[in-house]
Amino acid sequence: MRSAHTVGQVRAAEAELMARLPGGTLMQRAAYGLAAVGARLLGRVYGARVLVLAGSGDNGGDALYAGALLARRGASVRALLLSPERVHAGGLAALRAAGGVVTADQGEYATADLVLDGIVGIGGRGGLRPEAAWLAGAERRGTLVAVDVPSGVDADTGEVPGAALRADVTVCFGTYKPGLLVDPGASYAGVVHLVEIGLELPEAGVTALQEADVAALLPVPGVESDKYRRGVVGVAAGSEQYPGAAVLAVAGALRGGAGAVRYAGSAAAEVVRRFPEVLVSEGTLAAAGRVQAWVVGPGGGAGAGERLDQALAGTVPVVVDADGLTELARRGPQDGPPLVLTPHTGEAARLLAEGGEPPVAADLAATRLRTARRLAEKYGAVVLLKGSTTVVAAPDGRARVNPTGTSWLATAGSGDVLAGLLGSLLAAGLEPFDAASVAAYRHGLAGRRAAAQGTPITASEVAANLVIPRGREELRESEVQTFGSGHTSQLHV
Repeated sequence: MRSAHTVGQVRAAEAELMARLPGGTLMQRAAYGLAAVGARLLGRVYGARVLVLAGSGDNGGDALYAGALLARRGASVRALLLSPERVHAGGLAALRAAGGVVTADQGEYATADLVLDGIVGIGGRGGLRPEAAWLAGAERRGTLVAVDVPSGVDADTGEVPGAALRADVTVCFGTYKPGLLVDPGASYAGVVHLVEIGLELPEAGVTALQEADVAALLPVPGVESDKYRRGVVGVAAGSEQYPGAAVLAVAGALRGGAGAVRYAGSAAAEVVRRFPEVLVSEGTLAAAGRVQAWVVGPGGGAGAGERLDQALAGTVPVVVDADGLTELARRGPQDGPPLVLTPHTGEAARLLAEGGEPPVAADLAATRLRTARRLAEKYGAVVLLKGSTTVVAAPDGRARVNPTGTSWLATAGSGDVLAGLLGSLLAAGLEPFDAASVAAYRHGLAGRRAAAQGTPITASEVAANLVIPRGREELRESEVQTFGSGHTSQLHV
């Protein structure tokens, strides 16, 4: 599992470690890791043109020391000082001793083969200051490597409140930072490489599942399993206007891992025609039979409120999606069974409304980690906030960021499939936080697999690709584009 720690946690761990090490050791570890990544990206270091963007403090120092290491291997290294009066003196001296020079020529940014962004570190808040803001829109041809976090991105939240640099690669030290995993910050980070520097850190509040975690959590039938022991999921979805939502939610549920699916609603004929293995009824949820979880809301139309009330009167976990979320927003937080909410930001805005105008959906998308946690706290529920980065949040503040997915999943009915899949994982016995995390992971992986077969994709194709991954390599491939190929601390400079 990948763990992301807050700036406060990192600072505390750094202070504890520095008290036990000779001065400058941590910075040298970071600089070596950064230079190693830079060397690998350049391929041929000798004669390459490297520009160091050096701000104040340790972040600029990391970049300057890394620049010195590259200069010793024959690179032509220049440093553009954004805060000359507060530049890291030791780093600048090392760069000059290695043959690097200070430049005032802003045109170097456009012509460098490699740019090291050491302007603002993890403690920065707000967008780039005026003296550096021009870089956000300037053209360049080389590869930009951010030092710990792209300058202008909030390391704790991923929020980008102003101008920021968009990196091709981010080299982070000691641990991932939440802002590197969550959009919009994640979209500025590029591929993220982790360099271990020896920090001893507490349990992380933000994590991302890896292939081994998903494999361990996936429900697999045993020798004594039968369809009921594997779990039964109920799906209350669809309406005369939207019968397809019922079919898609059931499709996701069938692929989820439970042993059986019960459907209750007006689209029973359409569901059983497409999936004859489903147990269907058109009455109340209670009359449908015993289940271990309910999925309520996809395409529910006018009957969604009544179905939601019936599900909330029970004791088994309930996935609330689509029209069910609209009804829940009208009712407000409810006592009752465990809930998993699956909103997009428009639905999140309605759920967070307090009397007056609801929040603006675009603002919630820009603060999605905070938004997911607000929703989880308000409703006492696990929240799966859908979007460019899907975030799963629990009422106790824990959050997971989904590393899989593709923009092609932004298609009608995709969320219905996800809701059914999630309900099936709940019925199979996963805890709500794990079920939501695994559902997001598998749904994203299915979208990638479908897109690999040809784009654009449909929700039905996503459902058809909701198979258990064929092995470790397929799971790993789903994450490489986001997180890189592993640690870099063992690369040689």
